[in-house]
Amino acid sequence: MIIGLTGGIASGKSTVSNLLKEKGFTVIDADIAARVVVEPGQPVLEKIIEVFGPGIRTSDGALDRPALGKMVFHDEEKRKQLNEIIHPAVRKWMIDQKEKAIIAGKKTIILDIPLLFESDLTWMVEKTLLVYVDPETQLKRLMERNNYLEEEAKARIQSQMPIDEKRARADDIINNNGTIDETENQVNKWITQLRIQP
Repeated sequence: MIIGLTGGIASGKSTVSNLLKEKGFTVIDADIAARVVVEPGQPVLEKIIEVFGPGIRTSDGALDRPALGKMVFHDEEKRKQLNEIIHPAVRKWMIDQKEKAIIAGKKTIILDIPLLFESDLTWMVEKTLLVYVDPETQLKRLMERNNYLEEEAKARIQSQMPIDEKRARADDIINNNGTIDETENQVNKWITQLRIQP
């Protein structure tokens, strides 16, 4: 079974992803894919520099993420342009990894995709699992985690689909408002209910 794991920024999706890895599940992470496809020498990086200018390349030839982030976060058009360059390469990398896992005999494969709903990628999976936190907790955790001012944190949250809208679309939900132990109990119950194996 192919399962899409998603959540809002600072919802604790990485916590759930790590719990699933600890239990032996194959997790293919879109964030890792997004880093791999923009490594120096990759055609995606060259295309990004062509579109956004040489100022987003560091002195050692890598992508200057903070500089690019500042450029696209408050500009819907630029963010769309960036996504059109990166997303196809990320999808291809993830599909290649999924095929390798299937060949290796894995029964359940988790695709960890933060923008699963925003990018209309549910076609890649058979079931969706959302890591949910209420909006107040999300804002507080993001400010603490990234040392953001409230305004910065809100801008990043608002660049994604509202968490309650994701909740309405998801097949299954892990509520991550509580402790890690409470979250792990929900993950265990979910695995049992679905009768999935690594």
